Amino acid sequence: MRKLNIQVMLLIVIMVLVSACSRRGSDDTVAKHIQDKVAADPETKDSQVTVSAKEGKVTVTGRASTPVAQHKIKEIATEEPGVVDVVDQTTVDQGASFSQEAAPKPEPIVVPAGTVLTIKTGQLLSSKSSQSGQSFSASLVKPVSVDGRLALAAGSTVSGTVVTAKTKGKIKGEGQLDLALTSISVGEHTYEIHTNVMSSTIKGKGKRTSVATGGGAAGGALIGGIAGGGKGAAIGAGVGAAAGFIGGTFTGNKQIELPAESALSFTLAEPLTLPPS
Repeated sequence: MRKLNIQVMLLIVIMVLVSACSRRGSDDTVAKHIQDKVAADPETKDSQVTVSAKEGKVTVTGRASTPVAQHKIKEIATEEPGVVDVVDQTTVDQGASFSQEAAPKPEPIVVPAGTVLTIKTGQLLSSKSSQSGQSFSASLVKPVSVDGRLALAAGSTVSGTVVTAKTKGKIKGEGQLDLALTSISVGEHTYEIHTNVMSSTIKGKGKRTSVATGGGAAGGALIGGIAGGGKGAAIGAGVGAAAGFIGGTFTGNKQIELPAESALSFTLAEPLTLPPS
C-alpha cells in the first residue's frame, strides 16, 4: 500500500510539471504571436515594446510611437486567443507625438481670380473652319506660383473651347472668333477653370479688333505682325495690368486664323483651388 501511495504521488507531481510546462509553452506562443503582429501592423510597427504572458495574462511594456499605436497594441493583445487579461504598461513616445502635433497641415493652393494664364495653342483655329462649341488643346507657357509655391507648371495641359466662330461674308457681316479656357491638368488630375472670353473680329475693309470680355477686361488694339501674316502675328488685349496676346493673321478673304502654337493670354475669372503639393 505504501508503495502504491508513493507511485500516485509521483504521478501527480509529473502531471503538475507537464501542465506547468504546457502552460509555459502556451504563454510563450501567445507572447510571440502578439509581438509578431505588433511588428507587422502598419500602425504599430515603429513602436518598441516587449510582450510577456503568464497563465493567459499578458503584460506589454515599452514605448508606443503614437497614442493611436498604443491603443492598437492593446487591441492586438486582447484579441489574441487564450488571453484572459492585458496589462498595458507602455508609454507614448512624446518626441514623436509632439512632432506630429506641431507639424502644420499643408494648406491648399488657391490661384486667385485675375491670374494670367499664357498658353500656346495646339492646333489651327479659324473663324471659317472652327465651329462654336469645338474644343481645342493647348499648353501652359509660363509657370504660375502662389506665395512662393509652384501651382501650375509650364507645359501643363490646358483645354479650351471655341465660344463663337463666325465666317465673314464677302459683302457684309463680320468674322468673329471667341475663345475661352475650360480646364487645366495638374499631375494626374484635371481641374475645371473659368476665364475671360478672348474675342477677335473682322469687319469693314479688314479692320480687326480684339477684346477680352468677362472678368472686367478692356479692349485691345493691333500691335503688329498682321500685314506680313504667318505664325506669331499678334493682337493685344489689355487685361488689367497684363497684356493678352493673340498670334494670328488674316486669310485672303479676310477671315481670322490662329495657327498652331499661337500665344494667347487669358485671365482667371474665378479662383482655382488645388490640393497641397
